[in-house]
Amino acid sequence: MSDLLDNVEDATKAVVDFLTKKSKTKSKFYLKDFYDIFPDDKPRMIKKVVNKMVETGELEFWSSGSTTMYGLKGGGIQHSSENEE
Repeated sequence: MSDLLDNVEDATKAVVDFLTKKSKTKSKFYLKDFYDIFPDDKPRMIKKVVNKMVETGELEFWSSGSTTMYGLKGGGIQHSSENEE
């Protein structure tokens, strides 16, 4: 495991910084998009970090039923309001 994943605060900050920087072009990301932040770590460990951030409310996930994506809480169009105007 990399030093970045060993430190929960640094890992969380890295994810939030990545999402904030990319939020100008898109608001939802596949799990594989996070692999660039943690290139030395296995996908399973990265998924654990991202899911922990969902549990703590820093991120939220969106699912179409076949695809799960992650984004900053409150960012972009959410599933519950997609059909509303």
